[in-house]
Amino acid sequence: MKDRLQEIVKSKLLTLYEIIPETTTDSEQVEQYHCKRFIASTPQTRAISNDPTIAGLHYTRRLREACTEIFRHSDFGLKEREVVVLNILRGALNFGLRDALADAYGWFRHNTSFISAQRARDDQDEESWHITEKGYKKIFFPATTSLVMGDVVATGTSLHFGLNEIIKAAVEQHCELKNIVFFTYGGQKAEFIFKQIDSKCRELFPSFQQTYVIYLEGRFTVPDINTKLSIRLTGTDLLRYRALMAPEFIESQYESPSYPLERCIIYDAGSRAFWIPEYVDDVMDYWRQTLDLAHNGVTFTNLLKERFPSLDASRFQQIDLQELCLRQINKMNKTFNS
Repeated sequence: MKDRLQEIVKSKLLTLYEIIPETTTDSEQVEQYHCKRFIASTPQTRAISNDPTIAGLHYTRRLREACTEIFRHSDFGLKEREVVVLNILRGALNFGLRDALADAYGWFRHNTSFISAQRARDDQDEESWHITEKGYKKIFFPATTSLVMGDVVATGTSLHFGLNEIIKAAVEQHCELKNIVFFTYGGQKAEFIFKQIDSKCRELFPSFQQTYVIYLEGRFTVPDINTKLSIRLTGTDLLRYRALMAPEFIESQYESPSYPLERCIIYDAGSRAFWIPEYVDDVMDYWRQTLDLAHNGVTFTNLLKERFPSLDASRFQQIDLQELCLRQINKMNKTFNS
């Protein structure tokens, strides 16, 4: 089923689109009503996705500011005493949703819970994932609860595990779940998981109302072993390649020739926020690999066609791919190692 974007909010600091099917049957209309999907575009999230030198506090502050703006312009049916900001560690901490709610609404009494769910590749099958760290939980719910969450979703392994644990805890605490609001840099797996969780919540909680999935800048694609890219991390990267993206984000790609070539929209969100040396090595390694491609005759136009084929290459000047790679490597070095 093919989707399209319908603009519902337009302001200087935010454009918000609802994702709707191009054609719907009656059953699909009911399904979409139960799990509403959006793409939000802001100056902050465009900058994060395009410029890998935005890391550490500069990254998490921008992400929190973007979520604040989305809260200000959206009605998710939230009430302060009912809200629990659920952090699936550690990706959720990137979004700063506890502070974003306070900044948007002036709240100070909303609650926060935590659960650990760290994924790892299987030793026997690198394309399969399992949960390793899952021992930490601090989960408390009011009698009626609306969950506010954020995470980066590629395979959805951590998200699926965490959500099922949360539903189990809600049942044990005799809580009534009411709404779920989820922010993500992510792929389509996010909404597949939330459609399942939404159905489960409607069976278990009679007062359950709505699930909202808000993608930041786009619903990106996740490569597998069949994805024909020269450089990719399967089950990890979030790609511009054949993604559903906000028009503002697509247009922003023309601001710098490096933007549409980046390996991933976000790279590793945990290290980008909390362990910068690992993150810097990851980004620089990609540009070194790209430099190797350039040395072997790959041009900027070749790589652009591979990674973002819908862009108009003629809108860029003549770009020397080797020079571009060296510039990006030097930029990362100067920003983080000087």
